[in-house]
Amino acid sequence: MDYKLFEDYITLQALLKDLRIIASGGAVKSFLAETTVLFNGQDEKRRGKKLRIGDVVELPEKNLTITLVQPSNEEMAQHQEDKAEKERVAALVKKMSQKNTKKQKKPKFKTQRPAQKEGQGKQKSDRRPVRFPGT
Repeated sequence: MDYKLFEDYITLQALLKDLRIIASGGAVKSFLAETTVLFNGQDEKRRGKKLRIGDVVELPEKNLTITLVQPSNEEMAQHQEDKAEKERVAALVKKMSQKNTKKQKKPKFKTQRPAQKEGQGKQKSDRRPVRFPGT
């Protein structure tokens, strides 16, 4: 199986996730512990291992060989267009989101405590119990 690599590298975790061999990034650690993964013929257990064009990843238990190949010029151009469009849409969404949050902001009112008589400190009834995080 050929995998077209559009960036400089991809991590082993991202490759396995992108090919839907694992369901999530959290599952990769146990997957690598339980499964034999060969990187260019050598056993690999690092999920962050950088894979580049020309590298071969084998999963003997699944009878699967993945070769990282360079995409054609047309595919690369299409990928760049898609990436630029995705960034443009993300910028628009961010701008709209900021605009909406500015409209929805409500003035914050300060809560006032009841006025105390002059010369009096806090009464027992005014004291609140000490709260610790997590309780």
